[in-house]
Amino acid sequence: MPAFQRPARPVAKGNGKWRPRRKVCQFCVDKVEYIDYKNIGKLKRYVTDSGKILPKRVTGTCASHQRMLSGAIKKAREIALLPFVAD
Repeated sequence: MPAFQRPARPVAKGNGKWRPRRKVCQFCVDKVEYIDYKNIGKLKRYVTDSGKILPKRVTGTCASHQRMLSGAIKKAREIALLPFVAD
């Protein structure tokens, strides 16, 4: 018998690792087929303060909607609805 025994630790459910909840594409939930470049309120959520487009690993959008989203943001920048760079 060892002189020091560790107390029993609680066992984590599953395989013992903590995993964050998987992000869900908000456009798929809303069943959006086309992302409108004129909807500035929605597009601003996917752009950083410095004007960069957030990646899909951060936002949770699926690949097809991320492509549509980046195209819509670029169109909105061209017609000056969104800034290219923050001030």
